Amino acid sequence: MRKNIVAGNWKMNTTVPEGVQLAQEVNDAVAAAGTLKCDVVIGVPFTHLTAVRAAIDIDKVGLAAENCANHTSGAYTGEVSAAMVASTGANYVILGHSERRGYYNETIELLKEKVDLALTAGLKVIFCCGESLEERKAGTHFDVIKNEIVGSLFHLDAEAFANVVIAYEPIWAIGTGETATAEQAQEIHAFIRGLLVEKYGNTVADDTTILYGGSCKPSNAAELFAKPDIDGGLIGGASLKADSFMGIVTAF
Repeated sequence: MRKNIVAGNWKMNTTVPEGVQLAQEVNDAVAAAGTLKCDVVIGVPFTHLTAVRAAIDIDKVGLAAENCANHTSGAYTGEVSAAMVASTGANYVILGHSERRGYYNETIELLKEKVDLALTAGLKVIFCCGESLEERKAGTHFDVIKNEIVGSLFHLDAEAFANVVIAYEPIWAIGTGETATAEQAQEIHAFIRGLLVEKYGNTVADDTTILYGGSCKPSNAAELFAKPDIDGGLIGGASLKADSFMGIVTAF
């Protein structure tokens, strides 16, 4: 059975003390909520990982880095390797976010290298894919998503792929206040699951968690999560306040 997951992506926000406080608030809210119908993960800046890990119960709240390097070690000033991330106690890493692809020119091949290093380090990968507004208007969005997934993930065998979560993020709906309709999101999620069926078969496809990312908030989360192929969300702005984040968590 695939897991429902709600994952926060803080991006470049909060100082370390602010981040620790927010993580504690989320941790306390998860503990107080009792039995939830989804796993909860918070994705934090590199600088926060060790302090946040000490502030949370990792059995209740998963911890993700927002990126990792495509090298194991060496003269790469400013980079942070997957092994370094894992050594902090984090158990996830977010890779391929559209902001990394767009601002830092991360390619399909580069992300393939990062995926391999993350999995080797024992991290679970939240792998992002999605189309721009121009690509959707041109009708190439299915091709874009297929190329991103096939190019960076489909070299993995089924055992390795079991440690991958896919997050569909329509780039035109990130931080814009725009949201794909539940029907639009479901269409893409079903398409992605179909790709997985073709590559790995029904069992792996059925077991793979596919998240929606793109202005998901408490007011629309329940409608999105009700769709059969949407297994949760990768949450940006709404993850920066514990109450709004938990409003999405409890939408299940």
